[in-house]
Amino acid sequence: MKKDIHPDYHEAAFECACGASFVAGTTKKGNVVKVDVCSKCHPFYAGTQKHIETGGRISRFNQRRGQPK
Repeated sequence: MKKDIHPDYHEAAFECACGASFVAGTTKKGNVVKVDVCSKCHPFYAGTQKHIETGGRISRFNQRRGQPK
């Protein structure tokens, strides 16, 4: 590595808005990094994400026009 061109990489504590905290590496200055969403509270990772069956464009068009599927 070339000297004096890379940012300082160090470990920092990450604190989420939900109250969870974890330690990870970062180049951001400071020992504590505040985040809004983490893997414990994000809907995709927490398993609370809702899947909505929306259908395709053609089926929605045919349904509006009253045509059979």
